[in-house]
Amino acid sequence: MSTAGDDPKLVPFASAAGQPSAGEARQPTPLTSTEAQIEELDVDAPLVAILMGSKSDLPVMERAETELTERGIRSETRVMSAHREPDVVADYAKNAKLRGIRVIIAGAGLSAALPGVVAAHSELPVIGVPLTSRTSVAGGLDALLSISQMPPGVPVACVGVDNARNAAVLAARILDA
Repeated sequence: MSTAGDDPKLVPFASAAGQPSAGEARQPTPLTSTEAQIEELDVDAPLVAILMGSKSDLPVMERAETELTERGIRSETRVMSAHREPDVVADYAKNAKLRGIRVIIAGAGLSAALPGVVAAHSELPVIGVPLTSRTSVAGGLDALLSISQMPPGVPVACVGVDNARNAAVLAARILDA
């Protein structure tokens, strides 16, 4: 029969008087230490989220997914519109960190609101990919300016027009992978 002092998986707690009971040499692990250990665990959760406002953006944004996969970085790809589904985007951004996401890549064309909306609702690094479309201005200049000209306190990194691969390379560097 083993006791709490014999089993390395169990952490003994101090007695009601605040003193360790006989045979208890270890103290509970501090919460910050436990959080650090949890962050080091390798789980199957994606580390990078790839978002886009429309299914028509998928051919360009797949380049980010391909680059991440080749580097062995887990990702997930979602379609959500900052204009048509603002609550869905806000909820996703607010909960991404809790789900293990560490970097968000957001591709958008025209007014390119998605990267900024995501950055406004998340502490995570956001990389914006300006996208061209048949109605974009000057080959995606509208989206490029919308993403790069964010207000103070809402940073969004910006890569070149239609350059989702560079967004993935930057995400990998942020992750130090």
